[in-house]
Order: sequence, then structure tokens, then C-alpha cells
Amino acid sequence: MTEDDLVDDDLVDDDLLTIGVFAARSRLTAKALRLYDRLGLLAPAHVDAASGYRYYRADQIERARTVELLRRLDMPLGRIAEVLAARESDGGHAAELLARYWAEVEGRVSAQRTLAAYLRGRLSGRSSQMYGKFVVETVDVPEQVLVTEKRHVLSDELPAWIGGSLGRLEAAARECGGTNGSPFVVYHAAVSQDSDGPAEACVPVADRAAAEEWAAACGRAREVQVRVEPAGRLAFTRITKAQVAHPQILAAFEAVEAWIAGQGLTVAGPCREVYFADWDASGPGDPVCDVAFPVTSP
Repeated sequence: MTEDDLVDDDLVDDDLLTIGVFAARSRLTAKALRLYDRLGLLAPAHVDAASGYRYYRADQIERARTVELLRRLDMPLGRIAEVLAARESDGGHAAELLARYWAEVEGRVSAQRTLAAYLRGRLSGRSSQMYGKFVVETVDVPEQVLVTEKRHVLSDELPAWIGGSLGRLEAAARECGGTNGSPFVVYHAAVSQDSDGPAEACVPVADRAAAEEWAAACGRAREVQVRVEPAGRLAFTRITKAQVAHPQILAAFEAVEAWIAGQGLTVAGPCREVYFADWDASGPGDPVCDVAFPVTSP
């Protein structure tokens, strides 16, 4: 007889149920229960040392059903464990954890829905129709002394890294004569779920000597450096805070690239995002960022 063959007559005592009985009462399979045990989400109340058979208590049924329902939501195992632990002490907090997770799911699905619509346009050859809403201009930028921080980073990590690195560099700029222009992020290669750049956060500063002292003090811990960006021309389009999200920002970059080609100009360096507004104080419809490419004339 195997563990799965144990039935109602095989109750160990008044408190413990065989895995077969527990599976039937929890409306799960013995295979699922073994998986939950292996994942650390639902351990048997007792395991027979000789046979290895698992036994459960009736009061574990609700936990078993909760695990199964949370897994239907594709909740990661670590977060299921957090919800279960919170439920032991505070059901309200457990519900809040679930609500927080589901808000993240809905946000991700919303972004994916927008991306799918964008991709339908590209696949059908209509993506160029999106470019008309972006006004592309050029601007001449003077030579700038930059304090920078470069990092290999994937797309999921990018927003937090941008905020953190620009915050650190702006704090450093206060020791380097102050900022001398808008901060920006340069993409030396694509940043996506599969490609990690690198990206380079840059803050223009007024005092090069002070900046070099700061960089020397930092050492190589954060891959910081001071460099001089030569004067040049940028082709750019201005976007709102809402458009910084994917895929709108991709369409903005492509609109600038299409405009550059149409004007007979040449891309002269990696693309960038120039942040000229206070991000936290800006609303979704407020302009906050220029997406740009350095360009040269033929």
C-alpha cells in the first residue's frame, strides 16, 4: 500500500489525517500537497519515521486551500509565504499584502496591454502613424563637465537605479560648484529584460577640479567618473511623465530617429533622456523629459 492508498479507515488518531483523507477534504491532490511541502508552504503535522507517510491536522485544510488559490493568482512563492505568515497574526495585513500584489499585477497587465497595441501597429506597418504626435526639434548644447555613474542594469531595475543614481550625483554636484544643466541618462546599449546596457547617469557640474576630487574619493565603488561632454547638437522630442513609461517612450525615440533620417542628419552618439523637471512634483500630463540623439549634419 502506498501513501496515496490510505483512506478514511487509516486515520492515525483523532487529530491526524492521512494524506489521502486530507487531500479529499481540502479538494486538492496528494501530488499538490507534496509540492506545497517541498516548497515550504504547507508542512505535514507529522511524518512517520519508518514509512515516510505524511499526516495532517484538520485545521490545516484552510491553509491548504489558501495556498492553492494564491498560486492560481501566479503569486510568487516568497510572497505566498508572507501572506500566510501575516494571516497567522493579522488577517487585515494579509489582505493588504494581497491587494498590493494584485495592484502590481494590474499595473503590469495594463502596461502589457499598451505594449501589445503598440506592437500590433508595428507588425501591421502602422507604427509610423504614431510619430505624428511627437514634435521633434534641435538644440545646441555647450560643452559640459559631467559627474557620471555607469551601471549594467535590466529594464525592471532601471527606474529605481535612475532615481538613486541621479540623486547621488546631484548631491555630489553641490560639492562641485553646483549643477550646471539638466541631469540626463545615456544608453550606451539597449536596456530591456534581456539586455543590460550599460546606462550612464550624468549630472553637469560647474567646477571640474572639485568634481575630480569627488570622483577620486569615491574610488571604483560605484563606477563613477568625471568626463567632458563636447558641445554639440541634439535632436529631441519632449514627453510627459505618463509617456516616459513603455511603450510610449519607445515610440518617442523612434519618432526622433525617423525625423533625423528624414532631415538627412547623422546620429552622432548614443540616445539619452534629459530630465528637466521635478519628477515627484509633476503630474502624468506634465512635460518632464526630452528623449534625444546627438546629431551632425552631412
